[in-house]
Amino acid sequence: MADKKKASNMARRKQEIQLQQEIETQEEWEDIMSKEGLYVVDVYQEWCGPCTGLVANLKRLKNELGDDLLHFAIAKADTIDALEKYRGRCEPCFLFYAGGVLVAVIRGANSPMVMRTVTEQLQQEHKVIDGTAERKEIKDPYISMVDTMDDMDEDEEETEEGRPASKKDGKQMRFKGELVNFGDENDRSQEAKKEVTVAIIKPDAVQAGKVDEILAEIKTQGIEILKQEERVMTEEEATNMYTHLQEEEFFKDLITFMTSGPSHILVLTKGRTGENIINNFRDLLGPTSVEEAKEKQPESLRAKHGQETYMNALHGSSSEDQAMRELGFFFPDYVIPAAEGKPKLQRTLALIRPDAFKLHKEEVIQMINEAGFKIALQKEMLLTKEMAEDFYKEHKGQEYFDELVTRMSSGPLMALGLAREDAVEGWRGMLGPKELDKAKEEAPDSLRAKFAVDDVMINQFHGSDSEDSAQKELEFFFPVQQTMAVIKPDALGTKDEIIEKVHEAGFKIAARKETTLSMEIAKEFYSDHKDKDYYNDLVEHMASGPTMFMVLSREDAVDGWRSLIGPTDPEKAKEDSPESLRALYGGDILKNAVHGSSNTERAKDHIQKIFGDLKFTCDGWLVKEDSQMEVPSDQTEGDLEEPPKQEQAEEQEQDTAVTKKSTEVEDVAPEDRQRFREAEAAKTEEEKPQEEEQKSTEEAKPSEEETPKEEEKAPEEPPKTEEEPKQEEAKTEEESPKEEEKSEEAPKEEEKKEEEKKEEEVKQEEEAPKPAEEEAKPEGEGEAKTEEPEQQKTEEQTKTEEPTPEETKTEGEDEKKEEETKTEGEGAA
Repeated sequence: MADKKKASNMARRKQEIQLQQEIETQEEWEDIMSKEGLYVVDVYQEWCGPCTGLVANLKRLKNELGDDLLHFAIAKADTIDALEKYRGRCEPCFLFYAGGVLVAVIRGANSPMVMRTVTEQLQQEHKVIDGTAERKEIKDPYISMVDTMDDMDEDEEETEEGRPASKKDGKQMRFKGELVNFGDENDRSQEAKKEVTVAIIKPDAVQAGKVDEILAEIKTQGIEILKQEERVMTEEEATNMYTHLQEEEFFKDLITFMTSGPSHILVLTKGRTGENIINNFRDLLGPTSVEEAKEKQPESLRAKHGQETYMNALHGSSSEDQAMRELGFFFPDYVIPAAEGKPKLQRTLALIRPDAFKLHKEEVIQMINEAGFKIALQKEMLLTKEMAEDFYKEHKGQEYFDELVTRMSSGPLMALGLAREDAVEGWRGMLGPKELDKAKEEAPDSLRAKFAVDDVMINQFHGSDSEDSAQKELEFFFPVQQTMAVIKPDALGTKDEIIEKVHEAGFKIAARKETTLSMEIAKEFYSDHKDKDYYNDLVEHMASGPTMFMVLSREDAVDGWRSLIGPTDPEKAKEDSPESLRALYGGDILKNAVHGSSNTERAKDHIQKIFGDLKFTCDGWLVKEDSQMEVPSDQTEGDLEEPPKQEQAEEQEQDTAVTKKSTEVEDVAPEDRQRFREAEAAKTEEEKPQEEEQKSTEEAKPSEEETPKEEEKAPEEPPKTEEEPKQEEAKTEEESPKEEEKSEEAPKEEEKKEEEKKEEEVKQEEEAPKPAEEEAKPEGEGEAKTEEPEQQKTEEQTKTEEPTPEETKTEGEDEKKEEETKTEGEGAA
């Protein structure tokens, strides 16, 4: 089966590239090397196949030239011994052989260069055949470097420390008298490196004083300059650098020019990985021909700063292999930095002030997009004078303040939230100096210089000066909102990817819930669509499986989320907004992956239906007004966006504040119910200390159930105490009722005196006898009897007409007994 599929692929490939001769054996290779003419050979490996992207151009060129000396071939490196060193790479490689001699090499699918080289080498081969020129053989620079590194494996070279190099140290080669370490294959594969390119600001641009301007334009495009060196190239260096142009008529003039003065050699990258930096920089350079650059790309660096032919101001590597060769040539010791993780985007506020907005809006937006910015927020608005004064209040008192406020409130302006890795610095670089005269003189291509309005001294653009300022200014023009985001059942399998894009777009996930909707809730949720033909199908689909609901917070969240998800129809989304979520994950209009509220009112209604009444901080985090605020049960750890550090404590409290509100939503997912039970258990644990404290307070007082029992016992005590002798008064707590009963015979004078003391003295007497009686009480007597006199006291305190036992106790005893009792009470206390 696999063989049939392979044969089918090969048959189709033959139809696509029928003008190219297939070379698959060493014998076939040697055969074409023995023939006359120019062979353009596309070297490939079976696992990646030949470069089919250039076939149409090669065929057209073949038809246009109609030259019998021109031949095209594809050669499989896997089975040809002569091409062994070309194995293990997937980049397109074109070898130009004339009479069996290598005369040119091009790496990369660079169609213009391949076409030009074919034409040039064919002309050269005709001269050779006519006897007017000689064929010059070259060596493939990449293969030469590999050969040199392989030779070093067999030699022992002294390192800087004076010890012999080993395979552990990696491959080494001597360059300009210095030993250069390349590292072995394992070392190079351990850590991904950034993609880089080499650029040269040629002597003509250096002599014209354009270096700073060129560097500024490079940085404006988000390109990072990793290394920069000014140097005058020697004739040998220039010759080796441009060996591929040695047959050109201007070759000697080129070498003379490149050695005529200092050049600036740059190592460039972009972003965290450097991906596509080579092509990006060549696009910035423009065509090699200055005349063509001025005609086709007037904004390119060569169009702006070049003069003619080879005096085109700049050079840039044409492929990854060439970049590596040039890097080793100019900076043999340079270590390429490691590629970084996913980019952290900055955001900044950009204002196109009223005059520029009215005249140049479209042109400015285009330049912003070309500079690699993503327009995350966009709003057209008219500022009142008061709003303008408030926004620029820090400038109040400056001589330009009144005019600035007047211009800012003179008509509609555009506020933009721009995102890029270096958004703040990059946007300010595009703007140029604030002073118009300075901008026109030092940065004539900056936005402020280019779009200055005559007779207006205020520049036409604003940019935040720091990340902190950007955040505050974005909040001024784009206040934080909440919106409902829904990942539908058909896209739930890609929820992690979608959530990642939600974060990349700057949204905070304030709350989220994964649940299966009932038909009733689905109908209610989409009630505003009930008159549509697709309503029933939509409801059935939404109730067909789990759905993820999210509350998203961000500046201008409603419009921002709808912009991110794209048009309702995924097919239209793929045309109009190919990076939108519906374009990436949607299937059809019904199963279009995601949903978003259409306006702020509907967003509030949707959030209330799914999550209940939620409240948010000014920066979009979910908060509670007090400890009793209800929070949906699904908002446990991991369901809330992690806030800044200063808010973490508050957010952690919210994560555990689980209430019964989520149970009001039908069909809550099982994991939600489990989290709810766990949260309720945690809540019970928190309430235990309060319950214990309350219990201890209640125990200090007689319970309502016990009081009647004691009241019933109280009348039985007096008869019992009459039969007891007086000497038992100092006995245990069991005998204390006898003392209380006997005290009724005390003189009325003492009763009156005690009555005047009222409740304060009662409390004192309750405390004094209790410890004394407890000291005298024998072991084994229960505490139940102790409670009887105390509860009797409590009852009698409410009857002011009767003296309490405590009121008559101490004065009814002789002085000696009274002192003993007090002494015992004080000791116990």
